Amino acid sequence: MKKIYKIVLGVVIAIFVILVSIPLLFQDKIIGLVKQTVNNNVNAKVDFSDANLSLIRNFPNISVQLSNTTVINNKPFEGDTLLYANDIRLNLRLTELFKSSTDQLNIKSFSIDNAKVNVLVDKNGNANYDISKPKEVTQETTTENTSSSNFGLSIDSYNISNTAIKYTDKKGKMHLSLNDFNHSGSGDFSQSNMELDTKTSTLISFGMDGTSYAKNQKIQLDAILGMDLVNQKFSFLKNEAKLNNLPLIFDGYVQINKNNQEVDINFKTPSSDFKNFLGLIPEAYTKNIANVTTSGNFSVNGKVNGIIDNSNIPKLDITLSSKNASFKYPDLPKTVRNINIDAQIKNTTGKTQNTYVNIAGLSFKIDEDTFSGKGSVHNLTTNPLINATLNGTLNLANINKAYPVDLKNELRGILKANLHTKFDLDAIQKSNLNRIKNNGHIEVSDFVFSSKDIVNPINIKNTKVDFTPTTISLTKFDANTGKSDINATGKIQNLLGFLLSNKKLQGDFKVNSNSFYVSDFMQENTNPTEKKEDTPKEEKPTESLMIPAFLDCKIFADAKTVYYDNLKLRNVKGTLLLKDEKATLQNVNAGIFNGKIALNGEVNTQKKQPTFDVKLGIKSFDIAQSFNSLDLLQSLSPIAGAMNGKLNSDINLSGDLNTDFTPNLTSISGKALAELLTTKINPEKTKALSLLNDKLSFIDLTKLDLTDIKTHLSFKKGQVEVSPFKLKYKDIGINVGGTHGFDQTMNYNITFDVPAKYLGSDVQGILSKLSAKDQNITVPVTANLTGSMTSPTIKTDLSSSVTKLTQELVQRQKENLVKNTLGNLLGNKKKDSTSKTDKTVKKVTDVLGGLFGKKKKKKGGN
Repeated sequence: MKKIYKIVLGVVIAIFVILVSIPLLFQDKIIGLVKQTVNNNVNAKVDFSDANLSLIRNFPNISVQLSNTTVINNKPFEGDTLLYANDIRLNLRLTELFKSSTDQLNIKSFSIDNAKVNVLVDKNGNANYDISKPKEVTQETTTENTSSSNFGLSIDSYNISNTAIKYTDKKGKMHLSLNDFNHSGSGDFSQSNMELDTKTSTLISFGMDGTSYAKNQKIQLDAILGMDLVNQKFSFLKNEAKLNNLPLIFDGYVQINKNNQEVDINFKTPSSDFKNFLGLIPEAYTKNIANVTTSGNFSVNGKVNGIIDNSNIPKLDITLSSKNASFKYPDLPKTVRNINIDAQIKNTTGKTQNTYVNIAGLSFKIDEDTFSGKGSVHNLTTNPLINATLNGTLNLANINKAYPVDLKNELRGILKANLHTKFDLDAIQKSNLNRIKNNGHIEVSDFVFSSKDIVNPINIKNTKVDFTPTTISLTKFDANTGKSDINATGKIQNLLGFLLSNKKLQGDFKVNSNSFYVSDFMQENTNPTEKKEDTPKEEKPTESLMIPAFLDCKIFADAKTVYYDNLKLRNVKGTLLLKDEKATLQNVNAGIFNGKIALNGEVNTQKKQPTFDVKLGIKSFDIAQSFNSLDLLQSLSPIAGAMNGKLNSDINLSGDLNTDFTPNLTSISGKALAELLTTKINPEKTKALSLLNDKLSFIDLTKLDLTDIKTHLSFKKGQVEVSPFKLKYKDIGINVGGTHGFDQTMNYNITFDVPAKYLGSDVQGILSKLSAKDQNITVPVTANLTGSMTSPTIKTDLSSSVTKLTQELVQRQKENLVKNTLGNLLGNKKKDSTSKTDKTVKKVTDVLGGLFGKKKKKKGGN
């Protein structure tokens, strides 16, 4: 017994060793045979990164695993990847090990996992999947070539999983995408007439000529196909399909001919339950319909038959029908009742452009509101022609109470419509009004509108749009958004183009408002500014505001109060143009700071950094109010904060805007002419003026006369240059000029032409000894203001000026004393002896100079 056990164990071990060793011995041969076989039969380059041969995995068959397999096209698609597969497994009979490379290779089964297939058809009709090599066939060699084929199929089963297939036909202008494609089949491919049992599931998207007809529609198909491989005819024997959750059964066949394909398929719903209609809608929009209560019927019947080639499609006759149906979701309070549907999709010619949709009737009821419509769409693939009628009342708040709609914002309002419209899409795109026919009206009340293009929801109390064949008129619009109220009327030029063709909303409107807040209409930019490397991770990039790109409007505005940032403007009137993400202001006038302002210019948000370029006309501004409220005016003239009175000014300025639409002061450039009216100054309100007032004893800035002062300013990149201007304080002339920065730094020079009498008791004592004529002397005193407005530094040359003046006055006193003394000694002389007298005076002066001044040193010693 023990001997038998050892023999059995030895045999088992031997078999295991053989199973392990044979793949090692034959792996290179089999892998080479597979690669050679495939490449000999296809006009493409087939390769894989790794291969593995095993007898254990599918014994008694050989299992070949290929990793990262690629099929790269040759011309005319050279370099394009037709197929990439992460994993391909082939199962072959054990006898395939002993075949030569010229023998036929038979594959029992295969599987493909995680693959990407990219099928292309170019404008000339060439297909990149047509990679089989043509065989040279002659009368003498037909039998030989047929029998010597070294590739064969004897498949029991195959499986394709987790695969994505894309089909792009540039000639037919079609695009088909199959995502999450899973397909399996089993049958005997060695037979010329066989049955193939298949299971398929995928998400399908389809578009033609730039129009999307399906997106990620879920399809499931379990079918037994009769396959006549000799005649290339494939019949549907037993099958069931699901489009989303709509079940369909169908029969018919597809015949592949040399130059075309012939199709004859009939399909229908297996039952008439109205739940079939909900199943037609993608699950993402219907949620779980298993527990939905329905009544009434819904059916789909269709027939597709005809030829498919470069110029023809099958004829279509598909009918969707429902009568007096209803549905109710168990967790929603409302029921949709009296649902009637009568719709057809048809093509009676086999030409793509003649496919059309006709909705003979569509109606439903929620509570007591009934809404109905009918219409048709012709020329689906060329220039869709739409003819539709809408009529009824709909409470929008009931929609998500009866149907599971995910809304980001609350939807409510009453919609009343009685409208007929007829147009073609090309007319909408080209604004050809002759082919756009509208008649009727749409009225909405208590409606809330939200969009990514606006900041706050717009609450429309009541609005009415009248449609005529030539115009669309906004006859009523009463709304509010944020803290703003709006009343508007006007003409809308292309409402359908805006709704259907990504056109801009064009129109002329008259807008009235009691309170209008600019911030309520400024949209946050969805493209945040780039983050700097040193920006802390917890800080989010700031978002700028922008003017919606879809607007192309002219607005005549009349608002009692407009709020912009911290400003309050009254009786605002003017024209606003909104176009290309720009707002252009024309002849806008308003009352502010107990005066008036006129604005012309534009705000531009086309780029990431918003900019502005405006002209301001300021009249009778209250200086204290305006300079305390406007950073811009504070920056243009910091010392104005110490003033009381009125201001006129013309300002031209341009620059960048901050994220909140306030000016970025460091970017501003421009010029201004400022005129002060009946203005007084309080130096204690600014450190610079207060310090200057303390430094100069001869002036009192509170009594400074600033009436009718005019000066020019220019500014660029945060620096303001003030052109020199003159002031008067009593009989003191003042000349002011210099520069300051928006950062409050300054560098000003002020020159005072000061009469000598104001320069102290010492100077006044000397002046008293001079003649009246000599007493009328002025001295320039210069003050230099530097530092900043909050930490100023003031330097004056007052001391040196007084010293120089004293020296000059003493010199004059000496000269007058000498003249008086000589005049008494010599008496009055004739005019012709004046020159002699002057010479005498000079000599005496030299002597007196020795008496009153320092004695001259003798040469060579004391």
